[in-house]
Amino acid sequence: MSFTLAIVGRPNVGKSTLFNRLVGKRLALVDDQPGVTRDLREGDARVGDLRFTVIDTAGLEEVTDDSLQGRMRRLTERAVEMADVCLFLVDARAGITPVDEGFAEILRKRADHVILGANKAEGRAGEAGVLDAYALGLGEPVRLSAEHGEGMDELYHLLRPIADAFAGRAQADAPEVEVDVAEGGEGNFAPTHAKPLQIAVIGRPNAGKSTLINRIIGEDRLLTGPEAGITRDSISVSADWMGTPVRIFDTAGMRKKARVVDKVEKLSVADGLRAVRFAEVVVLLLDAAIPFEQQDLRIADFAETEGRAVVVAVNKWDLEAEKQEKLRALRAGFEKLLPQLRGAPLVTVSATTGKGLDRLHAAVLRAHEVWNRRVPTAKLNQWLGAMVEAHPPPAPKGRRIRLRYMTQAKTRPPGFVVMCSNPEELPAAYTRYLVNGLREAFDMPGTPIRVFMRSQGEKNPYRGRKKAAPSKLRKHLEGRREK
Repeated sequence: MSFTLAIVGRPNVGKSTLFNRLVGKRLALVDDQPGVTRDLREGDARVGDLRFTVIDTAGLEEVTDDSLQGRMRRLTERAVEMADVCLFLVDARAGITPVDEGFAEILRKRADHVILGANKAEGRAGEAGVLDAYALGLGEPVRLSAEHGEGMDELYHLLRPIADAFAGRAQADAPEVEVDVAEGGEGNFAPTHAKPLQIAVIGRPNAGKSTLINRIIGEDRLLTGPEAGITRDSISVSADWMGTPVRIFDTAGMRKKARVVDKVEKLSVADGLRAVRFAEVVVLLLDAAIPFEQQDLRIADFAETEGRAVVVAVNKWDLEAEKQEKLRALRAGFEKLLPQLRGAPLVTVSATTGKGLDRLHAAVLRAHEVWNRRVPTAKLNQWLGAMVEAHPPPAPKGRRIRLRYMTQAKTRPPGFVVMCSNPEELPAAYTRYLVNGLREAFDMPGTPIRVFMRSQGEKNPYRGRKKAAPSKLRKHLEGRREK
């Protein structure tokens, strides 16, 4: 990506719609009500042959206090300082407002490159607003329609010289977001700056997810506060965490489905679930005061179903008085309520003070290593023989099910194939017996393990052929034996 473009402007001028248009995906939430976007969202944009990073920002408002709107404004101002180019978006149909004039003054002072875009300029209704935009003193406005894709050619010609100026800063490749975890085989999956370790932090609202990520990366990158449900989009940030290149996804708090009535919140939860699919390791963040509620269990089960390594982190541990007693209760509850994640790391942290982050880092690396583990076939079959001898498979209808051999078919997560006779008659309980044995024998706690039963079939090449007629020599020998 050669440069960074930040889209700024008043609320509800179409910033997120234009962001989605540039990245070619519906990544940012879009709604008619203003103020949907609250965090900074980054994406890989494409206009013609140009490739660059685009940042969607919260709507600029004339608020400077410590309220939610004030913190959103400060976060947007940080995006202006971070970006190489600012695309200042105004509403051509609504015309230029005093708020637009005020923020145009801010951009003239803080931004090196500013492009003025008049959105919603399709048809005659936006002509007056386009003409009024000249008064902002930011040059000739480019007529855009983010909804219908109009004006992309004009935007390309404005960005082309900027891209040439920043060509020397172009990075080789952006880190991949969607990791193909279906491919198995051996390989070097150690995190690098080109392919960082991808982590999704999920949990209920107000568990401290954004605060934890800010503490990990060492800056107030994500919007935080006492209000529950501040984060709406799934925001990804890249950082170097204790020497490990990571990309961390901050997700919206997930409440019970019956409590989710707002349309934006429904989209937020779906966005968070999608972030789980992008991640390699999922950190389930719990509130120490109210751990393991029904929604926490559903979230953990979803991560396990998607085949992601899971680490359970209990936040706000600094507020607990009886720590040892509480820890014993947490471990007992974890083993009882989440048997499918038996052995998964459980770490206590404090996002506010930063205590326990070293243990969380070690647990994430450990979970990632187990998630990528490959077991040699010889050891697997030696282990399978011992397991079958200790507990033979059942014999439905008097026919013994034979487990012939076993091999690992994939990693990320570990997946194994067992060749056997009559696999459809093998009960699920015996498969769970093998999964639990794999965890203990090969030190794979917590990570999802897949075991597939397959029928080997007959390998006799002469099966089904007609019996050959006896030769003359064979008849002669048989005649001599009879005599």
